[in-house]
Amino acid sequence: MSSRTVLVAEDDILIRLMLVDALTDDGYHVVQAGTVLEAIAAIGRHPTFDAMITDVDMPGSLTGLDLAAMVSSVAPRTEIIVASGRDVSDDVSPNWSFMPKPYSLYRILALLDSRLGASALEGGLAQAI
Repeated sequence: MSSRTVLVAEDDILIRLMLVDALTDDGYHVVQAGTVLEAIAAIGRHPTFDAMITDVDMPGSLTGLDLAAMVSSVAPRTEIIVASGRDVSDDVSPNWSFMPKPYSLYRILALLDSRLGASALEGGLAQAI
């Protein structure tokens, strides 16, 4: 189990809730946002996240890539995972991880745990989101 804090920025409520539940079940403290502006407000309230998982295509004029760039500029030790149904890997910084959608909860948890040095996963979450 982890005591790490993760910011989840995802506009699709079903994906966000499934991801939040999986992260919480894996022991993470999770803060969620449905837009880039909500994520920025969450960062203002809780400026030290261990990791952030963000979708690329978000409502409004800012994208998840914009959010990732902002976070990495002010908190370079924050692990960033960028998820998208489009191939945006050329736009993803080498310091970030790219997770193509659909992804399994197990894959995203395993990536997050490996990037944060968390303990190995137990169980077999295999549901794609």
